[in-house]
Amino acid sequence: MGIQGLAKLIADKCPEAIVENELKNYFGRMVAIDASMSLYQFVIAVRPDDMGQFTLTNEYGETTSHISGLFYRTIRMMVAGLKPVYVFDGKPPELKSGEIAKRRKKRAEADEALLVAEDEGDKEQIKTLNKQTVRITPQMFEDAKKLLRLMGVPYIEALGEAEAQCAVLCAGQKVWATGTEDMDALTCGTPTLLRHLCFAEARKIPIHEIHLAKVLSGFDITMDQFIDLCILLGCDYADKIKGIGPIKALEYIKKHGTIEKIIANLDKSKYQVPDNFPYEEIREYFKKPTATPAEEFDIKFNDCDEENLIKFMVDEKGFNIDKIKSGIGKLKKAKGTSVQARITNFFIQDPNKVTEKSPKKPVKKEDNNKKRGAAPMKNSKQTPTKKAKPK
Repeated sequence: MGIQGLAKLIADKCPEAIVENELKNYFGRMVAIDASMSLYQFVIAVRPDDMGQFTLTNEYGETTSHISGLFYRTIRMMVAGLKPVYVFDGKPPELKSGEIAKRRKKRAEADEALLVAEDEGDKEQIKTLNKQTVRITPQMFEDAKKLLRLMGVPYIEALGEAEAQCAVLCAGQKVWATGTEDMDALTCGTPTLLRHLCFAEARKIPIHEIHLAKVLSGFDITMDQFIDLCILLGCDYADKIKGIGPIKALEYIKKHGTIEKIIANLDKSKYQVPDNFPYEEIREYFKKPTATPAEEFDIKFNDCDEENLIKFMVDEKGFNIDKIKSGIGKLKKAKGTSVQARITNFFIQDPNKVTEKSPKKPVKKEDNNKKRGAAPMKNSKQTPTKKAKPK
């Protein structure tokens, strides 16, 4: 779910914080991508059949849409010059247990409703409910990790939420941006957020590049106040104060500064504060999310294991060998292309201190070469591992 209404609030109140961009304009950028969100998008992106089923399957009935999406979308990003680093979820924080329980209940209700719709032959309702019941299984995650290893693309298993780990990597200057649809990556402190990065190309939806420093400047608030604003808007870790919408939440934060002062001055007859509203604990989580420190990672891209990749995709998963070989050829070519450094500032650091110029709009095709530097990045045969700690 992320942060309710935050994307629209930013678009309405500080549109200068959002830049619409194209994939080709991220040449040379390394981006940490929320793997769970991406796999879900790959499954949903498949055109549903007459009964609303979204998944591709092989001859054994195994779902393969997540594999297909990850394989081809990763290649498309790398051909464009973007260097993806996938981050998989770890253990969710205890704060999220209530939200997880709600999601399970909703999914169970959708499963029951789907059975009724199928009995009645209600195709429109079946399509709607199938989308609500899509699951990314543990086996799908293992398939995805194996595919990335064979492709030589690095991935990280987070201690906690993937978007939090992505934010830590970005703030620690290991990557340039976080790629996810969850707006709470901003709340966790990612300087730059890329939304719609893994959307199907056929949808022709531009990538939304959101800069945290510009959000804070546009709202005219500090990072601490931004975290409180996100809690008021509604997050995955607690119910929100009923009656306070996005506009009112921003108004109260700017007027009172903190949730404590807002509650102290709140008209309790008009606004209902939840009985269990652990905003202090949530605030601390957003300030210090459960994640491995960025400096412990040494992110490397490996050579593609062509032989075993073909076995996995063709022999095990049933994909067309010619298409897979074509994809591997594009992948190898993309890895062989020297990646040039960019002239513009590569990282944004503390969002409360940095006053960066507004990101430029996508440059015209003929101007691309002028925007590129000339520092090649080397590929490595080492696997992405944590740096050894000194004894």
